[in-house]
Amino acid sequence: MANGMMLYWVSGSAPCWRVMLVLREKGLEYKDKMVSFEKKEHKSEEILQINPRGQIPTFKHGNIIINESMAICEYLEATFKGQGSTLIPDSPEERGLVLQRAFEALNVHTNCIAEVVVYQLRTKEEDKKEEDIRKREETLRKEVQLWEGYFVKMGDKSFVAGKTFSMADCVFFPLFAFLVRMGLDLKRYPQLAKYYNMVSERPSVKSTWPPHWKDSENKTMLQNI
Repeated sequence: MANGMMLYWVSGSAPCWRVMLVLREKGLEYKDKMVSFEKKEHKSEEILQINPRGQIPTFKHGNIIINESMAICEYLEATFKGQGSTLIPDSPEERGLVLQRAFEALNVHTNCIAEVVVYQLRTKEEDKKEEDIRKREETLRKEVQLWEGYFVKMGDKSFVAGKTFSMADCVFFPLFAFLVRMGLDLKRYPQLAKYYNMVSERPSVKSTWPPHWKDSENKTMLQNI
């Protein structure tokens, strides 16, 4: 049933990475094609034919087309529930926490990546305001501190929603890894550092690590957060 899977993805994209983690955790075989934002390959006719928005990830399973990363992840878990890792548990209590943390993790993009990283990269220097930057960085800092607090309560060797790797980790880890990539100082967040180091060694994570990250150093944009 897993035959005929095709994923279009971009290196370093958290939405793409979460889909790849689910595919690997479920042990599914799929074809893939890495595309480039810089070359505007996501707007190519090949992709626009199956995703008129020209966005990535773009995913096909036979005649089924799904182009929203969270929808792809849930589709794969539901369709191949008995295969590979169970990413959304059956227990109502455990399921509720996994889903809560998975969707809550999207705030890392809203409050951290969009607020600070995208602003710094896309705003002209003459349009940047110091006060605005400080407010955005404080929003980011509070978001990271919130997650640090979650991990403090759960204790060492915990994943996002407990002692088992789940869909919440597939969503949260790529977003958090991007913050580390942009220079977030893990020494300030010891429990998140333990989590990051633990999950970085997971086979599904190692095998899907963004290729262009392997040969270059982390940035320094978030070193003061």
